[in-house]
Amino acid sequence: MASKVLDSEEFIKQFCIPNYILQPESEVERLPCKPDCPVLVFINSKSGGQLGGDLLVTYRSILNAKQVIDLGEEAPDSVLRRVFLNLENFKNNGDENAPDLEKKLKIIVAGGDGTAGWLLGVVSDLKLSQPPPIATVPLGTGNNLPFAFGWGKKNPGTDRNSVLSFLDQVHKAKEMKIDSWHILMRMRPPKQGSCTPIAPLELPHSLHAFHRVSSTDALNVEGYDTFRGGFWNYFSMGMDAQVSYAFHSERKLHPEKFKNQLVNQTTYAKLGCSQGWFFSSLFHPSRNIAQLCKVKIMKRPGDWQDLHIPHSIRSIVCLNLPSFSGGLNPWGTPNSNKRRDRDLTPPYVDDGLLEIVGFRDAWHGLVLLAPNGHGKRLAQAHRIRFEFHRGAAEHTFMRIDGEPWKQPLPVDDDTVVVEISHLGQVKMLATHNCRSKSVVEPSSTPHDVDDGDSDNEDESVGEEWKKFGAADTFRIPEDVAMSHLS
Repeated sequence: MASKVLDSEEFIKQFCIPNYILQPESEVERLPCKPDCPVLVFINSKSGGQLGGDLLVTYRSILNAKQVIDLGEEAPDSVLRRVFLNLENFKNNGDENAPDLEKKLKIIVAGGDGTAGWLLGVVSDLKLSQPPPIATVPLGTGNNLPFAFGWGKKNPGTDRNSVLSFLDQVHKAKEMKIDSWHILMRMRPPKQGSCTPIAPLELPHSLHAFHRVSSTDALNVEGYDTFRGGFWNYFSMGMDAQVSYAFHSERKLHPEKFKNQLVNQTTYAKLGCSQGWFFSSLFHPSRNIAQLCKVKIMKRPGDWQDLHIPHSIRSIVCLNLPSFSGGLNPWGTPNSNKRRDRDLTPPYVDDGLLEIVGFRDAWHGLVLLAPNGHGKRLAQAHRIRFEFHRGAAEHTFMRIDGEPWKQPLPVDDDTVVVEISHLGQVKMLATHNCRSKSVVEPSSTPHDVDDGDSDNEDESVGEEWKKFGAADTFRIPEDVAMSHLS
């Protein structure tokens, strides 16, 4: 009975966007009823093996085909610019439907975490007067973003009933704001190869070259290059990123072997063993974070402090959402004693703080599977700075929202600096029982378990921090296969 109601014409009309809004220079149409939940749907048709393509077909059979966009054919920034320009023009010409459509518009994005991050970056950068909230369909390997907001982590059904059920969830979903984070990396490029990306360094798509630097910056000297980007879920460094890098490298070489979510996760676990992540103290005794870099944190504007990293820690995660490595929560919820004694708070997604967690090895990571399990809580911070000098290793591995890379480290007196800073917020759609919690919802405060104002800009922030540049930062180059984002 419920499926018949969802498949009714009245239900489907709630989500449809009229043609004239989607096409430039169209004539205004008279609408018998205004859509209550108009949606723009972006689908990475290469994600999830065949599932992305199947999902595209189903959505287009239910909704106006023009409101369902294949990201392999058109970039989201061009679509959003066109739609919002049309809305603005129709509002100025007195169309009574346009203001309501703009106010109620929502976005659905289907793909992996990389695809979802791309959409979030574009919406953030376009600086829309009424940016639409975003719901994420899990269609990748990790699916941390969808899981954090209650949309699950398993690949969805692609049949008509499954899509209608998801649309119903979107209609009932609540809006949540989440913090966005800016990442800046400065380094001297290798002596061979080009700059963008630095060869042999294959940077993730979310990091791009940026050459304007602050006049007061100590690294503003000849020979250094600056890269910047953004993330919403996490930045990690060390052995966990090494395993991720091995997985992505293998998938790039043999994409035909990675079309099943269960197979992908099994392969990931096997690589964790082969890379020595379960016995890192034996296989990689010099790979601890304390030997690789100095870490500084800022909890209050202008107050940098050294962060003590235990010598046993070989992986460090800077976490924004309570979902990492396929849905695990490394921070957990500190009890009242730890909150008081160590100045720790629950992991809110809109408090302007990143949770910094350390792991010794993969065995240590398995504690996350236990009730109330968590990693080594190191600190919470508004800004984080990693300073790499000549040390015990030639390289380390880093990862941003699922995109890993192999990072060369200084071999002489050079310096590599990675700095993370709070940027702003974006709007997400979430189910009412999702695990992400907000500081503005008292009822969502996590229960007691065992175990600065984010809108203010620091005076020390230079020109390179002023603009996120996410539409360019998250633009996928033409020669990059969309399957690599899944």
